[in-house]
Amino acid sequence: MPSQHPEETGYGYVIERYVTRMYAGLPRYLELNSARVLRPGWPHAKRFARHLIRDAAITDAELEALLSYEWRSRLTAAWLIGVDRRESFRERIGDLLLASEVCYSGGAYCFALARFGTHADAEILTAYLDRYLPRTDLHYDQPEALGALLHLDARLGTHHADHFTEPDGLWDDWGKGVGRLGYPSHTPAELRH
Repeated sequence: MPSQHPEETGYGYVIERYVTRMYAGLPRYLELNSARVLRPGWPHAKRFARHLIRDAAITDAELEALLSYEWRSRLTAAWLIGVDRRESFRERIGDLLLASEVCYSGGAYCFALARFGTHADAEILTAYLDRYLPRTDLHYDQPEALGALLHLDARLGTHHADHFTEPDGLWDDWGKGVGRLGYPSHTPAELRH
């Protein structure tokens, strides 16, 4: 689907209302990208979370307009979808994650899938890791995907992540590859949320 500015679809207001609105001195998309709201001790967390929960009442059409645009909009839409657990967007979120068309939004797709919390979401994350962990030349959203998958395994009592995290498995190979590129690698235990 081509990237289309929401203004062209009649949803131009959604960018200001949901994406660039200021919270704690930064636009919402930057706060979401930093994931500070998930870290203990951030003094604005409760207020930010209240606003995010309120705005999760966004319409499906408005979400679709955001998902059809650039990374800031996609990131914000995925967070709102995850907060409201709108499972009707599972396939769309999965397609966007697997396509990895734009930077920064993949972690938000992983958040949404982790919030849905089903076996279908674990399968999407597994497909992503099967595709992108062998690519040791790429540093995309592999840590977020593995963290979300570990979370789902713990919640569902499954072991989808095992074949990635076994000693000398794909995670170790990928971590060595990105380490050569100068990116930090994390242990699976550090990624579990």
